[in-house]
Amino acid sequence: MANIKSAIKRAKQAEANRTRNRACKSSLLTARKKVIDAITSGNKEEALKSFSAYTSSLDKAAKKGIIKKNNASRKKSRVAVSISKMA
Repeated sequence: MANIKSAIKRAKQAEANRTRNRACKSSLLTARKKVIDAITSGNKEEALKSFSAYTSSLDKAAKKGIIKKNNASRKKSRVAVSISKMA
């Protein structure tokens, strides 16, 4: 455990950031799951709707630095390809 006041504060901040980042990553996985479920069920309208929400949440996570920009771009691209294959 940290003894210096600033180190105690940084540890507390790191823990808060970790929980916030983890919650955001969890919501990303949930959004991705919704898109994949819509794709596998063959419902293109629902897939496009959930894909829009998924891309929005990916962009927000990338903007906040939770995931890297190229990571978000890659994930969007892969899901978009699978949606376009539905047609």
